[in-house]
Amino acid sequence: SRQRYVLGDTAMQKMAQSHVFLSGIGGLGVEIAKNIVLAGVKALTVHDTKQCTKWDLGINFFIHEDDITGQRNRAEATLHRIAELNPYVHVAASTVPLDETTDLSFLKQYQCVILTEVSLLLQKKINDFCHAQQPPIKFISADVYGICSRLFCDLGDEFEVLDTTGEEPKEIFISNITQSNPGIVTCLENHPHRLETGQFLTFREVNGMSCLNGSTHQITVVSPYSFSIGDTSDMEPYLHGGIAVQVKTPKIFYFERLEKQITNPLCLVADFSKPEAPLQIHVAMLALNHFQENFGRRPNIGCLQDAEEMLKIAMSISETLENKPQVNGDVVKWLSRTAQGFLAPLAAAVGGFASQEVLKAVTGKFSPLQQWLYIDMLDIVTPLEKMESEEFLPRGDRYDALRACIGDSLCQKLHDLNVFLVGCGAIGCEMLKNLALLGVGTGRDKGLVTITDPDLIEKSNLNRQFLFRPHHIQKPKSYTAAEATLNINPYLKIDSYINKVCPATENTYSDEFYTKQDVIVTALDNVEARRYIDSRCVANLRPLIDSGTMGTKGHTEVIVPHLTESYNSHRDPPEEEIPFCTLKSFPAAIEHTIQWARDKFESSFSHKPSLFNKFWQTYLSAEEVLQRIKSGESLEGCFHVIKTLSRRPRSWTQCVELARVKFEKYFSHKALQLLHSFPLDTRLKDGSLFWQSPKRPPFPVKFEFNDPLHYDFIVSAAKLFATVYCVPFTEKDLSEEAILKIISAVKVPDFRPSNKVVQTDETARKPDHIPVSSEDERNAIFQLEKSILSNEALENDLQMKPISFEKDDDSNGHIDFITAASNLRAKMYNIEPADRFKTKRIAGKIIPAIATATAAVSGLVALELIKVVGGYPADAYKNCFLNLAIPIMVFTETAEVRRTEIRNGISFTIWDRWTIYGKEDFTLLDFINAVREKYGIEPTMVVQGVKMLYVPVMPGHIKRLKLTMQKLVKPSADKKYVDLTVSFAPETDGEEDLPGPPVRYYFVQEDN
Repeated sequence: SRQRYVLGDTAMQKMAQSHVFLSGIGGLGVEIAKNIVLAGVKALTVHDTKQCTKWDLGINFFIHEDDITGQRNRAEATLHRIAELNPYVHVAASTVPLDETTDLSFLKQYQCVILTEVSLLLQKKINDFCHAQQPPIKFISADVYGICSRLFCDLGDEFEVLDTTGEEPKEIFISNITQSNPGIVTCLENHPHRLETGQFLTFREVNGMSCLNGSTHQITVVSPYSFSIGDTSDMEPYLHGGIAVQVKTPKIFYFERLEKQITNPLCLVADFSKPEAPLQIHVAMLALNHFQENFGRRPNIGCLQDAEEMLKIAMSISETLENKPQVNGDVVKWLSRTAQGFLAPLAAAVGGFASQEVLKAVTGKFSPLQQWLYIDMLDIVTPLEKMESEEFLPRGDRYDALRACIGDSLCQKLHDLNVFLVGCGAIGCEMLKNLALLGVGTGRDKGLVTITDPDLIEKSNLNRQFLFRPHHIQKPKSYTAAEATLNINPYLKIDSYINKVCPATENTYSDEFYTKQDVIVTALDNVEARRYIDSRCVANLRPLIDSGTMGTKGHTEVIVPHLTESYNSHRDPPEEEIPFCTLKSFPAAIEHTIQWARDKFESSFSHKPSLFNKFWQTYLSAEEVLQRIKSGESLEGCFHVIKTLSRRPRSWTQCVELARVKFEKYFSHKALQLLHSFPLDTRLKDGSLFWQSPKRPPFPVKFEFNDPLHYDFIVSAAKLFATVYCVPFTEKDLSEEAILKIISAVKVPDFRPSNKVVQTDETARKPDHIPVSSEDERNAIFQLEKSILSNEALENDLQMKPISFEKDDDSNGHIDFITAASNLRAKMYNIEPADRFKTKRIAGKIIPAIATATAAVSGLVALELIKVVGGYPADAYKNCFLNLAIPIMVFTETAEVRRTEIRNGISFTIWDRWTIYGKEDFTLLDFINAVREKYGIEPTMVVQGVKMLYVPVMPGHIKRLKLTMQKLVKPSADKKYVDLTVSFAPETDGEEDLPGPPVRYYFVQEDN
């Protein structure tokens, strides 16, 4: 379901009818196979003629030791493991030779052909065949050689895409349209339109200039808040309202054959600091292909003679290309030195990208790559320049392919590494696969991978969390992932936990725990957890690599002590909250009605029942409560609790009746009350209409039993009321006739207008407590007495069953209720409704997800991990942002850590920490003096977390100077130190205090 949110149903259906052919099940081929099978094509044929070797264990996560001893073909060995990923995909293996003499007509049964590890001559021949078919067979070729990778796409002369970005069409609320040529449309203030010139919009609900409604116009952007739409001078004058909706228009993409593209390549630039790099790698990889054709082999590892030969070939190739690009000697040399090697994480990154291109080819969804993508890892090998060539030679183990690229010393460092991976979801699974292939945590005496995840596996995880299978559902993610990772590399040492990493688990994930880790990798789905772990890494001077995805978008960020900024150094703007008055009375978009329905669910079925239970756990009987309120005591929440108790439904019939009464209250009385408070002709002080865009006047909904939406609301609400009030019901109770019989007899209360004030201020927040009047209190006493007398306040009556919202269990009725309630409210306000699927995404705050982006992002993280382990300089690290839909992949340098000046040349960065060693009778004054003596500046304020230890202007704080640090901080017995924040007096009065670095105060001198 998470992938449906990325691709949409039409693309999913097209994909489920497509047949794909993939040749070469090496490290790159298996990545592509994994991703497209998880995505759900109809059938995949995996083709390979090679036998499994020891070498494959370090690059192909589906080849095991027994495949080598059994001398199996790579396609046959991996077949059942690929097929197991998705029971809906038919996976077949082919082992027949594919060469220049092969009759290619067998390819006509496929919609897409992918080639890896195929010679360039054969690639050209197959591409020509595919391009010539009607319709053309979509052609993709991809390769990873050592530190370089190449991806090429040819989707035919003309390829139509219906949706180039996959973004939701934008809706813009209009505040004005001029009568002019061109007409200028202005949006509501503070709501930028975020449109681009050339896009198309259609209009609706425009008052005055009504001939615009239903028409489509191409726009020209004038400013962030306005755009022009052509001549409006002959139209009626604009009055108010109106919504402009973006229209998605198909786009044709044009492709050339491989033969032509080789001489004049169209490349995607991934690193804008090196725009020339793609052409340089293009030349280097062509030189490698020619070298292979000339000598029947790849250049030998570290062989200078071969590198010289390849450089000569590159020079002559460059002359044959249209742009005659400059040859980069370093790229050619390193490609030659490492060409026999293979970087599995690079294959993961390119494999993720290539797989998305396959999905585009078979669905027509998103913009395809035009036409080449080149990525190199020169950053990884440049610092290895001075290493002896023996470092890179094979040792006959599973790491030979990696060793050929990064040398044995760096391999050993990876084996001895302690890594803490937080999260075993989609990125976590992919990361574990990358760590296993790199041999992280396999050292004889050192090295350990520690993982944690508090979640259990759910069905919706299976489309991208590839270590999990259907029989793992409801098992802990971390234990299952650990077990599955050992299948990839049985020598991995792995510790798995199921606790959340947060302040409550600092006994487990203590400072001592962090200092044992060499690097922390986060695979999380929320900002709060990232911020917390980042702060722990900064406090303990640990490197952190963070990443995340949302649909086809992804990011990676490297944080290295003393070199880079940390995650907390930059803050995204907070998510815009929907104003309380908009939710309560003035919704303008379907998101508002969905949030309203979600809030109603929370309040009726979770919050109120929880408060009810808490109240009756505090006060043990109804009689006790009655006695206390009669004697004038004010018991918090008692009015609402007694109201709930007196109205408690005790049968299925009463649950249905309650649902019917709620229908009337929510969807009829609410509208009547608003129109009573603000009649349709109400005007504001400036004479403008009250009910104008974005405010929409409500109209009461008349209950119709035969309307499916009305019926869905009654049934889903009644079922939830029955659950929270512990009322049993049967299948028979849910039948239409049973419901109709109850509904027909319900006495629905008539509408009585009230003089309640309706909140219209958008900045007002929801009130915490609504005051209870004395009449309400008297009423409560009467109702409670009545309940006691009629034996309806017994122990069982004082309990409810709160419901926790669960979006993924379709049988629980949670999303059914929210969809029905939201769409009824939308109908009441004349807002376009949303189907159950969209409602579930918004109400459940579901992050769309697809395996392609996850695989790409985790591959990039693992490449940065190699650099962190090697202790590389700051300029080697790269952050990345990608969006596979457009497609873009942008590498940027990490942000250099900022230095904060205090004064007199004293400065610090976020990575600095001052230390003071005390003793038992050390006072706060001693501490302040010690900081001054050691660091040359006197603190004027000392804070511990949120607790102010010393602020001179606070009453009584001067007296604290004589107190011992032990007494002030009150550490637990095992606490050796405390982290304090100090600040310093500004140079001139009236300015803010100057912040300082954290100061770690040890209660006693450490034995050094």
